Amino acid sequence: MAFRDYIRERFFPHIWCPGCGHGIVLNALLHTVEDLGLERTSLCMVSGIGCSSRIAGYVDFHTMHTMHGRALACATGLKLAKPSLNVFVPMGDGDATAIGGNHFIHACRRNIDLTAIVLNNRIYGMTGGQFSPLSGRGVLATTAPYRSIDEPFDIVKLALGAGATFVARTTAFHVLEIRSLLKKAMLHKGISVLEILVQCPTYFGRKNGQGGAVEMMELYRDNTAPLDSKKLEDNPSLIPRGIFRADAKPEYCEEYARVVARAKE
Repeated sequence: MAFRDYIRERFFPHIWCPGCGHGIVLNALLHTVEDLGLERTSLCMVSGIGCSSRIAGYVDFHTMHTMHGRALACATGLKLAKPSLNVFVPMGDGDATAIGGNHFIHACRRNIDLTAIVLNNRIYGMTGGQFSPLSGRGVLATTAPYRSIDEPFDIVKLALGAGATFVARTTAFHVLEIRSLLKKAMLHKGISVLEILVQCPTYFGRKNGQGGAVEMMELYRDNTAPLDSKKLEDNPSLIPRGIFRADAKPEYCEEYARVVARAKE
């Protein structure tokens, strides 16, 4: 299929702010499904509420736009009903770590065959720039006018601790790396968690002195490094990128099918 066959052109131009990193992720996702030659009928995207969740409105395959924080719960039910589907779950700070945090850790624990994409822009953009569980200490936000004192979640460590069998991280600057990691995540049998650091120039960059989209992406370039690289070895304070885990373990839908078969004996 051609790249444009995967998008709903009638919903463009999109609603994201100029410079938002979500469009970069959408582009990488569409190129990845094109590279894999996947049919639209085999794909389903499940999203919750927020800027990142608008991705589901722009792809021309099966989609579910669900409740805030419940995307993974709905995706779990969908995958159990239709295990053959390739299911993607794009989430922002809230869907993954606030109202949806419990669903996130249990999806990781169960090892259900989903691709969970966490778009981490460290802010609630759609609702006005409130601070989130990913914002971190010292962040200025509309609900933290004197700066946040909360420690942030580390998505990678959270996913690893919850038992996810594929865990990776990249940034909106590293476009080809997004495609490479997405492909590995989609081909992995089990839960795949891909954190993508994305820029929000409107509410995060502007308020926190990080500049516009270009300057924020340069920060991702300069302040991250691949795992096992000399750059990271020499600068351990940098944010590591790459694959942190890729294990083979029993997948939940397959195990559930075996339980059903035993019950019918």
